[in-house]
Order: sequence, then structure tokens, then C-alpha cells
Amino acid sequence: MLVAAYLYLHGMEWILKKFEELTPHELYTIMQLRNEVFVVEQNCVYQDADNKDRYSFHLMGWKEDKLIAYTRLIPAGTAYAEPSIGRVVTSPSARGTGAGRELMEHSIDTIYKLFGKQPIRIGAQLYLKKFYSSIGFEPTGDIYLEDGIEHIEMVKP
Repeated sequence: MLVAAYLYLHGMEWILKKFEELTPHELYTIMQLRNEVFVVEQNCVYQDADNKDRYSFHLMGWKEDKLIAYTRLIPAGTAYAEPSIGRVVTSPSARGTGAGRELMEHSIDTIYKLFGKQPIRIGAQLYLKKFYSSIGFEPTGDIYLEDGIEHIEMVKP
């Protein structure tokens, strides 16, 4: 079943694919961006290949053949009881352009289309709490360490 979807917003091409639909180039580019930001920039050693990619949908924002923004949309029961958005990342070259907000808004809309309108849970890096709150996520629970970085679970009701 082909699920790939294409949408153009604000000069960015948004592509949604299931794991098995990703081309080797797309998968390599996703891993490269995730490693650039989460491993190198944030100096965080962690197991990125956590087996959730296989069950997720992958939302990619491309601009002029460069991956600018990415999230994985995870079905309920995989990471949390609710559907979730994970590996939220924007290219350092796109910071301050609104790409992160557009990425999250498009991710939320896409989750609703894929799984129906229901609460969405995320494990947010604590320093981004204000950003996620501005798009409707509410903190739940205590601050916890994940891979040496403070996080907090948040839910968009």
C-alpha cells in the first residue's frame, strides 16, 4: 500500500512515507540530519536506530533538494499509548525561519489525518517546552533525563 504524499507549503516540499517506502537516499539523508543535530551538535551519544522507525511514518520537508525539516510520526502503542511525534529536527541552516513551527503544525495535522483526532504525546527536550506549549502541548509529569538531556513529556489534548 503506497502512502507517500506530497504537499508544497511556503516553498517547501513535504513528503510523507512509511518506512518501507523510503528510498535509500531519503533514509541516508534522514539519518545524516538526525546525527548532525542529535549526536554532533548536541554532543549526545545514544542509540538512534531504536526500532521505532520501522513502524513510523516519516515526514520530510525538502527545499531545493536539501532536507530542511523532519519528524517521525509514531502510531499509538509504539512509544506511548497515544500517537506521538518524535525525532523532531530542523537543519541548522533553517533555524529562525519558522521551519520548526511549520514542521510541527504539519506533523500534528498529518497525525490527525493518519490516526484520527486524538491526544498526541511527545518527549520534549526541556529547553523547547515554551515552543511546544505555544502550539498547544501541555506538560505532564516530571522532568527526566534521557541520553543526558533534560526532557519532559507533553500532551496535545
